[in-house]
Amino acid sequence: MSDKIRSLKLSHVVLPLETPVSDAKVLTGRQKPLTETVLLFVEITTEDGFEGMGFSYSKRAGGPAQFTHLREVAEVAIGQDPSDIDRIYQSLMWAGASVGRSGVATQAVAALDVALWDLKARRAGLPLAKLIGAYRDSCQVYNTSGGFLQASVEEIKEKATASLEMGIGGIKIKVGQPDWREDLRRVEALREHLGGGPFMVDANQQWDRARARRMCRELEQHDLVWIEEPLDAWDAVGHADLSHVFDTPIATGEMLTSVPEHMALIDAGYRGIVQPDAPRIGGITPFLRFATLAAHAGLALAPHYAMEIHLHLAAAYPTEPWVEHFEWLNPLFDERVDIHDGRMWVPERAGLGFTLSDQMRALTKETVTIG
Repeated sequence: MSDKIRSLKLSHVVLPLETPVSDAKVLTGRQKPLTETVLLFVEITTEDGFEGMGFSYSKRAGGPAQFTHLREVAEVAIGQDPSDIDRIYQSLMWAGASVGRSGVATQAVAALDVALWDLKARRAGLPLAKLIGAYRDSCQVYNTSGGFLQASVEEIKEKATASLEMGIGGIKIKVGQPDWREDLRRVEALREHLGGGPFMVDANQQWDRARARRMCRELEQHDLVWIEEPLDAWDAVGHADLSHVFDTPIATGEMLTSVPEHMALIDAGYRGIVQPDAPRIGGITPFLRFATLAAHAGLALAPHYAMEIHLHLAAAYPTEPWVEHFEWLNPLFDERVDIHDGRMWVPERAGLGFTLSDQMRALTKETVTIG
């Protein structure tokens, strides 16, 4: 039997960080320190009383734009069958066609798309990973939040130790500073501290092609799981070239905001690790579309941020992925992910497995109900 979407509640939420953080984009003068995450939440209610929750996010800019765009186009979803997720997705894209099919437009729609998938899995009484079709019940997990550049080496060591003690398997730190020698000193210190454990670095797009080659060559000796975003995110050819030259895998993709942007990597012959972000690429629907193409190309997967969503999507990927641990969004949910033995475990609860907290409501700056 079919159901219909009765109403949508959109919420604009501003979540401050306890401590502002800086990556290479800050130290090279391109951006200001990150002080907050801005989120767009969607809560769906159907005529038959089923509910679903989804979210997207932005950093530094774009949050109000996401909220405004979805408020403009969301009405086309009212009255549609929530099971017809791709059909609804296309109707939302057409409703906002004049602003394109990437960037803010798709990131706004992503929150509603995630909520539709959450609703579908809740109605089925299944975790989202099981609804999609899981290959595993847990995924390898690594921490990023403790490795930003404003922290001293000693602080990063302490945070890395704390992460490992709580059951996280790998540690990633930021590189890409104006003084590349300082990058190498920090990497060497952390590698010594971690011993032979899984270790990643992230340059946040701060090297040109020549510097990237030199740095990748220097970093080869440290047995890294990957070197992330050594080049501009849209330099598909440059990333593909690096992925052919070095033994250490190259990782990229978190900044890309559509399936075609990700496909440019595959078309360029990229052999590294892809890092799609469901809220940025436009939701779970386009994420799964690209994941199928990435798996066909034999690429490894390590989704960016939003572990509450990506744990399920990673569990449904054919080859063993990594999930990124950020505790930043914890205040917004009543539940916590289960982490032990170097892995993050898929919740047994239906849907995404998370409910919105009282603190999320307190941090909400604006809401609108449609329908």
